[in-house]
Amino acid sequence: MNDVFSIERALQSQGVQGVAGVDEAGRGPLAGPVVAGAVILPAGCDYSVFKDSKKLSGTRREVLFAKLCDEQIPYGVGLCSPAEIDEINILQASLLAMKRAVLDLKLQPGYLLIDGKFTIDMDIPQEALVKGEDKSSSIAAASIVAKVTRDMLMLEYDRKYPLYQFARHKGYPTKLHKSMIVEHGFCPIHRRTFKGVKEFCK
Repeated sequence: MNDVFSIERALQSQGVQGVAGVDEAGRGPLAGPVVAGAVILPAGCDYSVFKDSKKLSGTRREVLFAKLCDEQIPYGVGLCSPAEIDEINILQASLLAMKRAVLDLKLQPGYLLIDGKFTIDMDIPQEALVKGEDKSSSIAAASIVAKVTRDMLMLEYDRKYPLYQFARHKGYPTKLHKSMIVEHGFCPIHRRTFKGVKEFCK
């Protein structure tokens, strides 16, 4: 069985204080922000329960997010708006959201484990891990924070823009969402540079 806390444990054995996992949610949607989470799991916690958010049900993600809150495990949240995504592109917006999540942490991390191919623009030692959610419980926990936070935001947008039924598809390019854009055009939280939206931005 893969030890999904081995990287953190190795860094802690070297004297590193505060290893933070960092991940994002929402790169693919046509609407809404990209949201990042950063989590510092303490050595004594039950790290094995944290899995890649994409492999968990919505209910299970919410339970684990509540566990982070109940146990007062340090976490931070950062986001980039649709306007920022359109201005700097989705990759740069994702990296910026990650940086903001790290800055939101109440505890200064000594090392960052970043999901994906790229590190972020911070003077903190860090490592990028492709498919990091499967290699690091800290990154998996961060993915849960990012996904749950983004889903909650999209529920708020559903109430603000009910015509688009954001509660059902969370902004992703589903058949339903695309049909709503065809019928109603774009709204303020749509990413105007994304295919499927930009043809309606006249």
